[in-house]
Amino acid sequence: MYVTGYRSIRETEKAVRAKLGGTPVKYEQMAAVSNIYRAASAVRQHFENSVLRGAELTWTSFVVLYVVWIWGEMETRYVAEEAGISKGTLTGVARTLAGRGLLERRGHPDDGRLALLRLTGEGERLMEKVFPAFNAEEAFVADGLTDEECRTLADLLRKIVVQTEEKGEERRVELLDGAEPAPRRSGRRAKG
Repeated sequence: MYVTGYRSIRETEKAVRAKLGGTPVKYEQMAAVSNIYRAASAVRQHFENSVLRGAELTWTSFVVLYVVWIWGEMETRYVAEEAGISKGTLTGVARTLAGRGLLERRGHPDDGRLALLRLTGEGERLMEKVFPAFNAEEAFVADGLTDEECRTLADLLRKIVVQTEEKGEERRVELLDGAEPAPRRSGRRAKG
């Protein structure tokens, strides 16, 4: 059967239960993690199609600007880490933002192998303009929750982040019997 189109969260949950049937699965934990991903995707898409579209920013470019706006001038490796992207992805995003006059890249004064990023005056002005609109959309997205529910949700998500940050590496080593992870692949196979 050929499936097309968007499926609601309820339809997806029903299909997963039907497909997995008797497979021993921790449904509550699976639903929690799946819904984190689904919520993040829905929010990202909403923001890119609304407040960020007018500023000609992608989610990733906004996050890079936000990180540098909040923390000030930083080494590229730390910007990439804070933004949750690879250094290679950051290179392309930073190049685009620099080309728009929003971000400036310069060599590290103590180590020529490293680079620093900082916002230009135009980048600062853009963030001062875009962030209030971004925050208004954060309020829109969470409008169905009370302030207490927002605090509870934030606390619960923080627990997941802390669990992953503090114990994730140990778990990876355990799962891979101490081996290094294989290099990431794009999903494409080599021609030949």
